[in-house]
Amino acid sequence: MIGIIISFYFFPIGFTFLPSSINTKMLLALMGIVFLVYECIKKESVILNRKLVMPIAIAAVFSLICAISTDINNTRDYSYANYIFSFLVWISGAYAVCVAMKWVHGEASFRLLTYYLAGICFSQCILALLINNIPAFQIFVDSIVSQGQEFFQEVDRLYGIGAALDSAGVRFSLVLVMIVALLNNDQFTRSNSVAIILLLLSFFTIAVIGNAISRTTIIGLGCAVAYFLFSSGLLSLFIKRESVKLGVWFGGFMLLAVFISVYMYNYSHDFNKLMRFAFEGFFNWVEKGEWTTSSTQKLSREMWIWPEDQSTWLIGSGLFDNFVYSTDIGYCRFVLYCGLIGFSVFAILFVYLGAFFLFEVYEYRLMFFIFIVLTFVIWLKVATDIFFIYALFFCLDSFVEKTPKPKLVDENRL
Repeated sequence: MIGIIISFYFFPIGFTFLPSSINTKMLLALMGIVFLVYECIKKESVILNRKLVMPIAIAAVFSLICAISTDINNTRDYSYANYIFSFLVWISGAYAVCVAMKWVHGEASFRLLTYYLAGICFSQCILALLINNIPAFQIFVDSIVSQGQEFFQEVDRLYGIGAALDSAGVRFSLVLVMIVALLNNDQFTRSNSVAIILLLLSFFTIAVIGNAISRTTIIGLGCAVAYFLFSSGLLSLFIKRESVKLGVWFGGFMLLAVFISVYMYNYSHDFNKLMRFAFEGFFNWVEKGEWTTSSTQKLSREMWIWPEDQSTWLIGSGLFDNFVYSTDIGYCRFVLYCGLIGFSVFAILFVYLGAFFLFEVYEYRLMFFIFIVLTFVIWLKVATDIFFIYALFFCLDSFVEKTPKPKLVDENRL
């Protein structure tokens, strides 16, 4: 049940039996407000996380700039003018998720969250294959879930339950980096063979099938592999036994993933088609001598569209949602919508979020640095953000779980 709740947060969906304006993220946000009010009444005080004051202030300033842009340009496109409300919805939903985790597990920790997210993303990959290969299952899912699947079917793309296109790729990328962060830094996980096996099974399933769902996943995969090599301890002068064990497991699963993928590529037409799409750049590099995909060619030739006057450069045109400029590139869409002034504030928000946790949680500093980098790399492909993952981090009880110190005095004797 907790896995389903977290999936409803991480991969929001609508239901065919509910109004189209309501999705699971909003329902969880409503639950979060109820839980927060209950806690305030119980403690007879107002609960305020001081760590959120600065991010909320920056988000509010960004929303105000976007609202000014729409007003100056006389448009009604409030895509990011109401960003502060979306921001608060994510926080409230994350609070509901963490409260639910505490009810079941007694805590909401980074380790536990990563376990859940790894399992959820693994499940999304399996669900996508089932939907793609079993028509009856696809009809059943489509009859209940409303997620724009008509478009996914029109462009012949894999989709899970809430997981599709670039938004899925962004989420898969974050989870791949989180899995490696846990393997590199969490001693309990590093010493637990079952945990390592399940995490690596999820990692390489997401790396292969997740990339077939969204090729944006390759960004996170590249960052995660580099992170593993750099921080696992395998490149140290003196390599620890647990690092060797982890390296053997990682290498073994990678070889297994390659073997299964090559076998299925040669003996399954459908899988062959999926792999040629997922790793189109690799196939073009081998067959044509250049690393290109249909997406990169389109992005490089057609979608770098910039303002044509000083006013638009500064404050934007107030147009975003209607795709009037025919570009997916995040940098272009943000600048065209709210100008360099608005985009700069938006960029500062995510630099601040990453830097805050980078200094707050020293053990995972490299993970948060990668998250900052991922934010700016993703904007080369699509206009989105990753605040939803930071919202969860703000609501966690702990990142680094300390091993209890041995008691020096027998309390029973006292």
